[in-house]
Amino acid sequence: MLVVDPLTEPQIRSSFVNCSKGEAARLGVPRDLADRPWDDLDYLGWRDPQAPARAYLVTVHDGVRRGIQLRAPGGTGARQQGMCSLCAAVRSGEVALLVAPRAGRAGRAGHTVGTYVCGDLACSLLVRDKLVSGGPRT
Repeated sequence: MLVVDPLTEPQIRSSFVNCSKGEAARLGVPRDLADRPWDDLDYLGWRDPQAPARAYLVTVHDGVRRGIQLRAPGGTGARQQGMCSLCAAVRSGEVALLVAPRAGRAGRAGHTVGTYVCGDLACSLLVRDKLVSGGPRT
């Protein structure tokens, strides 16, 4: 099982592959990095509280940190019942279509890829049975 080591804000910002350095510098990084359950995370995922239609994922692939910027098409961030493509959980009202601009020339031309994922990006906690629908287990 892959676990992400604790990340710093500069490490997070430098990991993004599908946005410019300027966009990465402006994105909203979580303020609670020290409090994240790093031992239970396969990736760091979060929604931007200032722009709820935006989301971000950072993980390690082949020993290199990689981050992707995501967004909800149409800017709605609407959630529905469905199955998450990351953790295969079926969650009522908690799955959202998120798309990522492709890296490089294709992304600059507006090409995207998308999939349905848990809207709260908490798949790591869900598959480890540390999350109940609507919040962490106590």
